[in-house]
Amino acid sequence: MRSGHTRRAGPATPTQLRQTFPRAGWIGDFAAAGGGYLTAFLRAEHAGAVTVSDVGETDFAVIVYREEDQWEADALPAALAADLDGLLHALRQQPSIGGTIGFAGVGDDFWLAVRIIGEDVSLFLSDLTAAVDYPLARQVLEALDIPVPSDDELDQVLPAGDLSIFADLGLEEMELGAIAADLDVYPEDAVAGIAERLRFGEPVERALDRALGP
Repeated sequence: MRSGHTRRAGPATPTQLRQTFPRAGWIGDFAAAGGGYLTAFLRAEHAGAVTVSDVGETDFAVIVYREEDQWEADALPAALAADLDGLLHALRQQPSIGGTIGFAGVGDDFWLAVRIIGEDVSLFLSDLTAAVDYPLARQVLEALDIPVPSDDELDQVLPAGDLSIFADLGLEEMELGAIAADLDVYPEDAVAGIAERLRFGEPVERALDRALGP
């Protein structure tokens, strides 16, 4: 774990997690159409006109998919950690049995889980207060039709989206909420832990190594 890890607020209780964001998060197909795979994600039409300066050294994005009877994972361009449309587009371009899964992490602050099955997209954002500072979190709240919190609402870390995103794979809502609420865990470690729980830990660890470098 890296040193000097700080977060701006305390976590919500399990009751608050269930009451505030019970099973929300399924949205329609709003992924960008056209374009290439894993290469041309900096198109001007993408929200935020992402530039290299928008991407931090510890930002990452990875894709998880099934080939035949096993899970595979790979790193995606780090710029997708600031571009929800681009991330969804990349996930949709990868053939996969039963849909694709994506993860993105931004700095030390938050992470995003995405699951695409057919025409449905499910999103889980670890901390909605990150929308005040980061384009990806802001885009996720917009997709979920959740307002960006005001300054006087930043006293608590709360997730947003579908707490049951991985329930059918064995990760229950309260367990996912507890991972999001742990302020001592970096985004890459939270993603690695989720992947291990979902039985594709090794390919995701390798993808994170590629995404974050030595």
